Amino acid sequence: MSFSDLFGSGEHLRNINHFASIVNLASVDGEINEKERVLLERFARKLDISEQEYKMVIKNPQESPISAYNSVEKRLERLHDLFKIIFADNEIDHEEETLIKRYAIGLGFSNENAEKIIKRSIQIFSGQLNFEDYQYLLDK
Repeated sequence: MSFSDLFGSGEHLRNINHFASIVNLASVDGEINEKERVLLERFARKLDISEQEYKMVIKNPQESPISAYNSVEKRLERLHDLFKIIFADNEIDHEEETLIKRYAIGLGFSNENAEKIIKRSIQIFSGQLNFEDYQYLLDK
């Protein structure tokens, strides 16, 4: 039985899938260490994942692997969603940045493109836009 069968549809299912993908990434290199566990617990809170859902995902993260998309727009949408979650507390730390890079690569971005997108996204989400970008966004 997949996560989607258990949790229905909508925004919460999207959060569950995001969380499962993140757990899947964290567990790729073997056991989830204490630093990763703390980060995962923080993501679970930000995504409104219940304790029962958390335990279920941690137990079997492979149930929801990261899907690589052919569409760059879809990949960017997934990253955008994750950046909104990360910046819910208005900051990003090194561990979150490392994890989102792994997530971007898992979505199908090259290492180089992932770094560029993440660097620019951090500038955007942390409000570090230069005037030209600010003006461009206002004119859209």
